[in-house]
Amino acid sequence: MRHIHVKEVTAAIREICMEVNYVAGDDILKSINTGLENETSEIGKNILGQILDNATIAKEKRMPICQDTGMAVVFMSVGQEVHFEGGSIEEAINEGVRQGYDDGYLRKSVVKDPFNRVNTGDNTPAVIHYDIVPGDEVVIYVTPKGFGSENMSQIHMLKPADGIEGAKKAIIRTVDEAGGNACPPMIVGVGIGGTFEKAALLAKKALLRDLDDHSDIPYVKALETELLEKVNKLGIGPQGLGGLTTALAVHVETHPTHIAGLPVAVNISCHVTRHGKRVL
Repeated sequence: MRHIHVKEVTAAIREICMEVNYVAGDDILKSINTGLENETSEIGKNILGQILDNATIAKEKRMPICQDTGMAVVFMSVGQEVHFEGGSIEEAINEGVRQGYDDGYLRKSVVKDPFNRVNTGDNTPAVIHYDIVPGDEVVIYVTPKGFGSENMSQIHMLKPADGIEGAKKAIIRTVDEAGGNACPPMIVGVGIGGTFEKAALLAKKALLRDLDDHSDIPYVKALETELLEKVNKLGIGPQGLGGLTTALAVHVETHPTHIAGLPVAVNISCHVTRHGKRVL
């Protein structure tokens, strides 16, 4: 049995919250540069250049890449040989978020109740997902999710007879309807299978992958490539002003499902798609 003090979790989450809001991922910057090289729209090129300039300034000055610093979503993969000590793990996670957003001067965007919309003042509580896995390590992912793109996400409860072609149509239609509202170029996470909530969780997890990390399942990898090509032919372009660079990646995760169902969730994310990982 390995003992981990919850203060280690708090410190890791505090650090991630600040770092991912200040520093764009290398995979994202690489993909935007590729988009800049291939973009035919002059307006699109200009926007992509501004996005890269903005990322440079944010990193150098330790300022948020985007004013919407997101609602913190935390994935905790906990080894079953781990024992947390020193307090509540959930309180420790939220304390890490609170410290990160306070110390990092990040915008607090969480309201206590969806209708009685009083700001909590510290960007807590986070949305937390736990997985229990073999081993004695704890893997922490933090992905602050802005709501310009989150609001454009959809779930489709398709019929099995709709098949893969029906799934493709639902995904493309969701991106098309999002248009410029999701601050493209976007990253599209797709979850297929499971139940209503499982599909949505798969779509969220799909956004954690590096942009050039494709599925190990051959047909799913081919589906990701096809969807990206079709999305970029929509002509939405950077910031919705036209062009070839509507999305940087489409990532698809699948799961076994019921004989009577075909859930398809599409979680859209903007070009920033903040996510960071720590292993304790």
